[in-house]
Amino acid sequence: MSLDRRQFQQGIIAVLGAVMTAALTIPAVAYLFATPRSRKKQGWIDAADVSQLPMNSPEEVVFRRVRMDGWKMANERTTAWVVRTGASEVIALAPQCTHLGCAYHWAAEQKEFHCPCHTSAFSMDGKVLSGPAPRALDRYQVKVENSRVLLGEVERNA
Repeated sequence: MSLDRRQFQQGIIAVLGAVMTAALTIPAVAYLFATPRSRKKQGWIDAADVSQLPMNSPEEVVFRRVRMDGWKMANERTTAWVVRTGASEVIALAPQCTHLGCAYHWAAEQKEFHCPCHTSAFSMDGKVLSGPAPRALDRYQVKVENSRVLLGEVERNA
């Protein structure tokens, strides 16, 4: 079988078209069906010793959390407001105001959290007392094992 010039050119164009289509299609399909690594849960983080936490007084606890941002791993410094409410009962509040994400602080005199950005106020357990904040403070999942306070993911309050 001999190819004339026209058949040869048609064959080359067909092969190049198939290669270009594959080069564009394969990454697009991989992007659509690949499971993002950023959805992977980190697990529990050791944040504090429950016996070192004062009873019914918030304590700002600093810890490190590994966060996946797409394919990049970031080891970031994070905080939580931890309140010991019983012998081994603890709540942990995320450090951002639910209004616009500002960092709030504990006002010991008033026994409430204050957000300096827009004057929202929250009770010790995170409930809104006043201000433009639309909902209570978000909480970390918490468990106490062997007198250690372990923090999980942040759960958004409704």
